[in-house]
Amino acid sequence: MLATPSTEPEVIPVTTADGAQLRVHAYGPVDGDPIVFSHGWTCSIEYWYPQINALSEKYRVIAYDQRGHGKSEMGEREPGADVLGDDLAAVIAAAVAPRRKALIVGHSMGGMTIMAWASRHPKQAERKASAVLLANTGADHLVSETKLVPLPAFAAFAKDAVAGVVLGAPVPLPGGAMTRGIFRNRVMSPTSSRRQVEFAQRIILACKGRVRAQWGLALAKFDLLDGLANLNVPVSVIGGSIDKLTPPQHSERLVAELERNGNLDRFLMIEGVGHLANIEAIDQFNAEVIRLRSLGKRGRRSRAGLAVVAS
Repeated sequence: MLATPSTEPEVIPVTTADGAQLRVHAYGPVDGDPIVFSHGWTCSIEYWYPQINALSEKYRVIAYDQRGHGKSEMGEREPGADVLGDDLAAVIAAAVAPRRKALIVGHSMGGMTIMAWASRHPKQAERKASAVLLANTGADHLVSETKLVPLPAFAAFAKDAVAGVVLGAPVPLPGGAMTRGIFRNRVMSPTSSRRQVEFAQRIILACKGRVRAQWGLALAKFDLLDGLANLNVPVSVIGGSIDKLTPPQHSERLVAELERNGNLDRFLMIEGVGHLANIEAIDQFNAEVIRLRSLGKRGRRSRAGLAVVAS
C-alpha cells in the first residue's frame, strides 16, 4: 500500500488567481466516482499513496500538492486559511467533472483547507461535495492544545512560545535513527512499523524548511469552526486516540459543532493511533472513505454515530 502507484497519473494543470502552478494528479477511471484528497502540513501527493493504491482501480482519485509543498509553487499571496480554501476551489473546478460531486477528504491542514473552502466558497461546496471526511484535524487553538512538544507541568506557561518556535523554525529537519524514534513516538504511535515511519518521515523531511515555517506560523492563527455550517452533506470525523499534534479534543470540538448543524454522519476514534491515521490504520481509514463515497452517491446520511476501533 505504501509503494509508488503502478499507473501513471493524469496531470491536471491548475493555475491559481495569483499565478501559482499547482501540481494536481488524477488516478483511476475518468468516469469513476471522484474523491479529492487534501494533504496536511509538510506533506505532498505521495502522502496519499495508501489510498491511491487501494482506491484508484474503481474510483477517480484526485490529489494535489498544497501551495509551496511538493512541486506546487508558493505564489504571491501570504500563507493563510483563505489561500488554502481558494486553492482547493481551483482544484475542484479543474479536476471534478461538471455535474459530478466528489467526496472531499482532508488530513490535518487538509481538513482545515476544507473548512476554509466551505466558508469562502459555499456555493461550490453545495454543488460539488457529496460528503466530507475530516481526519486528524482541528479548527482552532492549534498551538495552545498541541502535545507535540513535551514540557513539564511547571513550564506549561511557555507552551505557546515553544510550540511556535518549533512550528516556525525554517531549518532542515535531521534524519537518522534518533529522529525516526522521535517521529514514531511523537507524530505517529509506538506500534507503527518501521516501514510506515520511514514512508511518512521521507515525505515530511522533503518539505522545504522555509515553506514549513511559513505555513507552521500561519496555522497558529486559524479559526475555522464557522466553515462547518456550510458543509450541508454527510461529514465524518476521524481522530487518533494518541494524536499529539491535534489531540482528541480537536475532533470532539468539530463533532459538537457538526452535531449542532445536523451534518455529523460518523465520529471514528481509532485507538492507539497518532496523527497519521491514513498510514497507521490504512484499512480502517480506507473503509471509511469507501463507506462515505457510497453514502454520498446515494445522497443520504447514515447517522453511523460514534465508533471506537482498535488500530
